Amino acid sequence: MFKIEDNFVTFKIKAQPNSSKNKIAGIYGEAIKINIKAPAVEGAANKELIKFLSKEFKIPKSEVMLKGETSKHKSVKLEINERVKNFMEKIENEKEA
Repeated sequence: MFKIEDNFVTFKIKAQPNSSKNKIAGIYGEAIKINIKAPAVEGAANKELIKFLSKEFKIPKSEVMLKGETSKHKSVKLEINERVKNFMEKIENEKEA
């Protein structure tokens, strides 16, 4: 689920725009489902997604690397810090359960 290279982790997400609130909703196949409040119009959901991931993992917005801007299925690359490590452990535990 997670691809680790150097001090970065890459993982797939399924973005769900027009949600009631921004949150990590759990595992969706081989991806992480993330609910985003903003609509999928003119990049608004992508901007909101980057802002949410930045806050969630205490990483500057400029360091949240996103691929698949026009798709609901995206790839995210983040520098690994303590919050990212905790998130990966939590997801791996959910996946095993």
